[in-house]
Amino acid sequence: MERIPLGIQRMDSIVNGGAPRGTVVLLSGESGAGAREFMYTSALINGLATGDPELHDLYYGDLAADATLPEEIHYVSFSAGESQFRWEVSQTIDDEIVEAGLQAVTFHDLSTHFFHESPLPRDWYAERTASVTDLRSRTDREELLSAFGDLMSTHGPDNLVVIDSLTDLISTTGEEVTWSDINYVVKGLQKAAHSWDGLILAHVNHETVSPERLGQLGDAVNGTMRFEWESGGSTRARTLVIKQFRGVLSQLEDEDIVRFETEIDDAGFDISDVRKIR
Repeated sequence: MERIPLGIQRMDSIVNGGAPRGTVVLLSGESGAGAREFMYTSALINGLATGDPELHDLYYGDLAADATLPEEIHYVSFSAGESQFRWEVSQTIDDEIVEAGLQAVTFHDLSTHFFHESPLPRDWYAERTASVTDLRSRTDREELLSAFGDLMSTHGPDNLVVIDSLTDLISTTGEEVTWSDINYVVKGLQKAAHSWDGLILAHVNHETVSPERLGQLGDAVNGTMRFEWESGGSTRARTLVIKQFRGVLSQLEDEDIVRFETEIDDAGFDISDVRKIR
């Protein structure tokens, strides 16, 4: 089974090189527990393979026998601009990785679509001054989901696409975007991804979703990784549990792995320890 590296070397080494091609993975995280850093690291470490192979060898090493790099890397944001994305990544990961890795990452900003019908001043989210036509069409703009669908159809095949974040879409649920629309989007992504032969990572903050709706999202994808804070005495630790992942979870079960302890260092998200059934 051909795989695309997740970009976290220790995890990829356990699961035979990465995630199977043609899959959608839900990164379900508590605030600050590492899901967002996982996205950044996955995009940049895969980008290093093209942007600076020597750095990729230093921070990641050799690919597994069944692993192949994505043709392209795309990062999609519903609410942030590219400069904000670059700043946030630079606060997490070492500058040399950011500079080289981002050379191979194409950023897609959907914030104009996202904020267009909001009451916010246009200069908060768009550089261009609003024209009379823009003002008149404020309520009949191209729908956000249509713009997102077109983008995914163009850039999904054979590529790594990171979606930041389904939480933004969920926050718009109402008259224009319903929960069933979001379900259709996620289920449609899974169906399309199978033929696209790439890898899609989609983030959601599970603190903002009811358990029932989170379960529906989990059923609609191929894999779910849950990033959580765990308290023990006076300390807190970031942990990762793979709730379900076709083609991956069985390998962890064979190794009796039940939970990863994680950390965030200058190279981004990493696995610090592996807990096994004792």
